[in-house]
Amino acid sequence: MKSPRRSAARVATTVLAAGVLLALAACTPDAPGPSASATPTASYASGYQTPAPTVLLPLRGSIVAAGTAQNPSLAAKIDNHEEARPQIGLERTDIVFEELVEGGLTRYVAIWQSDIPDLIGPVRSIRPMDPDILSPFGGIVAYSGGQQQFVDMMKATPVYNAIHGQSDTDSTFYRMDGRTSPHDVVVKASELVSQHLDLAPPQQQFAYSFDTATSTAVVEGTPTASVQIVYSDARYPGWAWDAASGTFLRSQEGSPDLDSNGAQLSAVNVLTLRVNEVYNYDAEVPQAVLVASGEATISTGGKTVHGTWSKDSATSPIRVVDDLGATVRLAPGNTWVQLVPDSGSVTVVPAA
Repeated sequence: MKSPRRSAARVATTVLAAGVLLALAACTPDAPGPSASATPTASYASGYQTPAPTVLLPLRGSIVAAGTAQNPSLAAKIDNHEEARPQIGLERTDIVFEELVEGGLTRYVAIWQSDIPDLIGPVRSIRPMDPDILSPFGGIVAYSGGQQQFVDMMKATPVYNAIHGQSDTDSTFYRMDGRTSPHDVVVKASELVSQHLDLAPPQQQFAYSFDTATSTAVVEGTPTASVQIVYSDARYPGWAWDAASGTFLRSQEGSPDLDSNGAQLSAVNVLTLRVNEVYNYDAEVPQAVLVASGEATISTGGKTVHGTWSKDSATSPIRVVDDLGATVRLAPGNTWVQLVPDSGSVTVVPAA
């Protein structure tokens, strides 16, 4: 007869074995059945588009679509006599140089490339420093004549000379009604440029920053209320900072300098370059010596930084560096360059 204790142990062992078998059965995968078909997902499509290529406007420093402003530059000798004001088209220039001429008066070498007006003027005669100013730009220069020695100097440059009274300017130069001679010669600018599209666009003349905030004057300069300039007793222009427009506003002889639309002329960048004044060609006609170097101030964004300018040759652009020798970067926009003779003065008035 079996012992009750041994029977109980055998039952327990049987139950345990059955539990293990059940557990193993639970862990055993089901027999493979037909596989479920995968649902296809849509292929990824990127929305990225390659940006259109861009270029830098060479005389303004603005970024524009490639292929923009492939035309040559147009320079003109613009009159600054009282009877020539308001001038036509000055508000649309890329770069303007103001120079001392005889009698203590000044004239402009105005340059357009990114925005060519239909009409500009009044234009006047050439002067001995103009070849050195304009040679780096190439393109076209429009003027009304001048002393033959100065005309010959200008014709010897890599710039196309469009001169009033010549056969090639019959359709583009004329005397405007309502203005007194000799302050009445004007030029059909866009038409003149369209006749010379075989000429190359200009090379970049100055270095530019990405924006006003990163320009050299704003980063390194001191706050400026105005820049006051004296060429002579007859000509003393000024530039006052206008925060609302983000530009310097121009005055002449203490009064606002207005364009032909009645708005005050303005500049994003104002450069003053101190130049030596000589009389090598005519005892009455000063020449600003430009293949040289000298003191400079650069005003942008309501600030001014001191520096030095230099020009290595007639065809070289003007280089401007700060007092540490680093290249000065202007803000994108238009620029006025004041060629101030040693006999004149430049006063930077600090902001209050």
